[in-house]
Amino acid sequence: MDTIHIQGKIALQGKVRIQGSKNASLPILAATLLTGDNSVIRNCPRIADVYSMVSLLKSLGCGVHWQENGIVIDSSSVRKCEMAEEAVTGMRSSLCLLGALIGRCGEVVMEHPGGCVIGARPIDMHLSALEQMGVGFTEKDGRLRAEASGLHGAVICLPFPSVGATENVILAGVMAEGDTVLEGAALEPEVLALCRYLRCCGAVIEQNAKGRLVIRGGRRLRGCEFNVPADRIVAGTYLFGCIGIGGSVLLEEAPREEMGAVIEAAKQMGGQVCCSPEGIYVQAPMRPNPVQLETAPYPGFPTDLQSVALAVETLGNGCSCIKETIFENRFRIVEDLEKMNAKIRIGDSRSVCVQGVEALHGAEVCARELRGGAALVVAGLMAEGETVVKGCQYIYRGYENIGRDFRELGARVASV
Repeated sequence: MDTIHIQGKIALQGKVRIQGSKNASLPILAATLLTGDNSVIRNCPRIADVYSMVSLLKSLGCGVHWQENGIVIDSSSVRKCEMAEEAVTGMRSSLCLLGALIGRCGEVVMEHPGGCVIGARPIDMHLSALEQMGVGFTEKDGRLRAEASGLHGAVICLPFPSVGATENVILAGVMAEGDTVLEGAALEPEVLALCRYLRCCGAVIEQNAKGRLVIRGGRRLRGCEFNVPADRIVAGTYLFGCIGIGGSVLLEEAPREEMGAVIEAAKQMGGQVCCSPEGIYVQAPMRPNPVQLETAPYPGFPTDLQSVALAVETLGNGCSCIKETIFENRFRIVEDLEKMNAKIRIGDSRSVCVQGVEALHGAEVCARELRGGAALVVAGLMAEGETVVKGCQYIYRGYENIGRDFRELGARVASV
């Protein structure tokens, strides 16, 4: 199903359950390698990136079995340290296996990771941090080899709170001799979920609110059962979707405690947002208020929701400005939104101004990356007439079934 057909201008009503987190599941699945034991990871989303990670784990020697509400992983027989090329180049998150395999096997051979085209996203920070822990890197014919004869703790200071680099240091650090002190660490909820899983396995990881982690290495890890938290980006997509499309929606099990900046932005747009033990309830305004948004590392406004906020403000009651500080190539949907009658001015590669219009018109558009693709689905639901979104293989990397979820809220969406 690589095309989504949408009939727009139908207000959303009802409730939808939020799936498990993509960005938490992937490093946790990688971390199961470190136990040499059975782990049960519940609430894993059934998305393309999780299927790719499962294929990678199988190729390394893991036994993997899906259950009704989770995955059972037996990593006792892992012997291989070379990752399959097709899985690595198609999924940026395979990079978290770098730290996990170094910790488990002492060496890794892999292609340079792929994923969505949303900026250069160099891996130098990952390599530099791991080098300080005793890992040596060589490159030949486009393949990266990492070896560590004696992985040891270190004091590492990240120049930017990179989620991926933080996760790789944690994964290597729990298996290293001695303590690893990581300054400037990313403290996104997904990183903290990884820490909680590893603690359940027997690791000792300490943290403070200023981005300092202390990983006390050398503990014997064991398998455990763990529930993946709900996906705050999927919840934010549907929350903003309701504000742009209209109506009132309950987002069941949405991780409200992780979504402060998102909820605040939704309120600035005019949405009425209430949090309860059930999740997040949102009622849309007649028309979104204009906003000034700037992406930032957590707890700031997430870069993964910038495209959806941009799509919503195409119908805003005034001019909105959105600044992207994380990735330099995340306004790829502007051309497609303009095909739908949006009025957007690109200031530079890092900022846009959106002048709200009275109506969007359906058009044929194409997803070029995951979050932009979801934003185009939201734009189609906001538009008059039919919108056809192609390239939906990107969307299925992070959303179990975005068409089904919006249909549950009354939208007219068909996946072909």
